[in-house]
Amino acid sequence: MQFQQLAYFVAVADARHFTRAAEQMRVAQPSLSQQVKALERDIGATLFHRIRGNVSLTEAGETLLPIARRILAETDTAYRAIRELDQLGRGRVRLGATPSLCTGLLPTMLAAFRREYPGIELVLHEGGSRDLQTALSEGALDLAMVVDSRVHDDARLSMLPLFVEELVVISSKDAPLPVASGRMRILELAGRPLVMFRRGYDLREATVSACRAAGFEPTFAIEGGEMDAVLEFVKAGIGLAVVPSTVVGDRFAMRRFSAPGLSRIVRLAYRRDVEPSRAVRALRDAITSFLGRADQLPPGTEPLIGVS
Repeated sequence: MQFQQLAYFVAVADARHFTRAAEQMRVAQPSLSQQVKALERDIGATLFHRIRGNVSLTEAGETLLPIARRILAETDTAYRAIRELDQLGRGRVRLGATPSLCTGLLPTMLAAFRREYPGIELVLHEGGSRDLQTALSEGALDLAMVVDSRVHDDARLSMLPLFVEELVVISSKDAPLPVASGRMRILELAGRPLVMFRRGYDLREATVSACRAAGFEPTFAIEGGEMDAVLEFVKAGIGLAVVPSTVVGDRFAMRRFSAPGLSRIVRLAYRRDVEPSRAVRALRDAITSFLGRADQLPPGTEPLIGVS
């Protein structure tokens, strides 16, 4: 079994097409096919169903795919770690984060990191917490900032609590909120049109669960968006939305919930079984340093670093 064979196997698994995979790998299609067949001979199992041009993974292929991703990712990490030995002015870090964090806290934090380490390449992967954890487990990410409600057990991962962020209600500045002033109860969302995130989204589940706990089903004005789309729809006056306080700024009218309110914990996830490169350690330290100071965080958030 060779690294190149595993790389070709993963490329075909992703593309579901031998010719497209060969183009992506910049190799002739017959050569790629021969290497995949050699891999199948080596492991003694067929990895792909090949039916009239349709390519899909066999059970053996499904089993090998996450292992192959980890092997290739850790090999790449090893090469990068050796190249970075001379100085910290070079390197690459693959960071995963949820859309709300990308919209809220990350720009300021990563801008500060880039000023200190301009030679380190940052690769950002935006996605849901569960998808980010899977990518981290498979070695496709070095670090991931995930939300507690979507955290699942994985013995390979360590989870460092970073901060608690409050969830609030926002509306267009031209549209009234359910209450004129002060805090509001979740029950006061009943019958109000909500701009709702897509299914599987952390904030959708938190909002719907809170409404049902209060005894009603939420009303959707529109649903299916990511964070940026939801904010634009609210700004246009289509409805209200429940979002983290970190994304609000001064663009919307905002109300906080009455105690105990809604909140969620953001954690930094990383592989406990992989020695991080110097660049990864530098970003991890920068994240914990930045978020460990209350004066760096916007209103409605509370640092948890160092809190047992």
